[in-house]
Amino acid sequence: MMTDRWEPVAFKVRIDEVLRRFVAQEADQFAAVDPLLGPVAEQLEAAVAEGKRLRAAFCYWGWRAVGQPDSDALVRAAASMELVHAAAVVHDDLIDDSPLRHGRPTAHVALRDAVRRRPRGAAAARSLAMLMGDLLMALAGQLFATSGLPAAYLARARPLWSVMARELIAGECLEILRTGAGPDTEASLKVIRYKTAKYTVEQPLLIGGALAGAGTRLREGYSAYGLPLGEAFQLRDDLLGLFGDPERTGKANADDVEGHRPTALLAETWRLAGEDDRARLRALLGRRRLDADALDTVREVMRVLRAPDRIEDMIGVRVEEALGALDELDVPAPARTALTALARSAADRQF
Repeated sequence: MMTDRWEPVAFKVRIDEVLRRFVAQEADQFAAVDPLLGPVAEQLEAAVAEGKRLRAAFCYWGWRAVGQPDSDALVRAAASMELVHAAAVVHDDLIDDSPLRHGRPTAHVALRDAVRRRPRGAAAARSLAMLMGDLLMALAGQLFATSGLPAAYLARARPLWSVMARELIAGECLEILRTGAGPDTEASLKVIRYKTAKYTVEQPLLIGGALAGAGTRLREGYSAYGLPLGEAFQLRDDLLGLFGDPERTGKANADDVEGHRPTALLAETWRLAGEDDRARLRALLGRRRLDADALDTVREVMRVLRAPDRIEDMIGVRVEEALGALDELDVPAPARTALTALARSAADRQF
């Protein structure tokens, strides 16, 4: 059980243990259907082995900020947010054809070994990963429903699950539809809002609050805090995606450039660029297997135009907006302290 003092490491241990036990049991039952399913079951467990557990933390403090006490059942419900994230990651990596996550092969890459002797093995591995992501989303709902919280509490929060799924999938669809299109900062921010910000911060807070019976004023405050902070989180992710250390981020630096994805960083770079710089970027965006020199060219164009500084400013503005909204809320001191610390850790990180 947690004290009123926010202890992120201890909280992560609790969430990790819930996920490990729950997914291991589900993976065993899945693999028991047929031995051929073993590699997929292994990837189910690998999908939840790493993570910052921010989404679970926001759900937890959405509950505690209403004045509810620590609860093991609530921790189980909060852990379900991490299964939503695991499902989204598997699908996102599949859509983006990303080779690495947390420094390890992504699910659709790792599963190639299971089908390497079959026709169209790479396509078969992608299909397995797609289905695995679907299963993780189903397991998220199962963990939430069996968390041990009273049925009346769960019923208050259940409608928000449909909202979370709809907005997350809308964001993924928007990213696909915007990929390769003319860079547009506002359009990129809309993708960020729906693909990441809402299910990372706002919806976990609202679900935790709904479980606890939060009133209208508090729910509005959660959104006012959660949306800008979620956007700041993804803007930081975009910077780390290109400028971060792959040894720490666990991701390949080239993904966003090779995929010509609609990131705010690329959109701001394009907006600030003259014709010569746009010509240099046009020759590289969307090109597969960029070498280190090509990536350095993109980074140099961005640095000269001060596009990363512009993104840093956008992050700072959003964090201050989130903290300003938090200051307006009447919540217990431990919740205020924790949500302040979470805002800083979500937006100011190196991986």
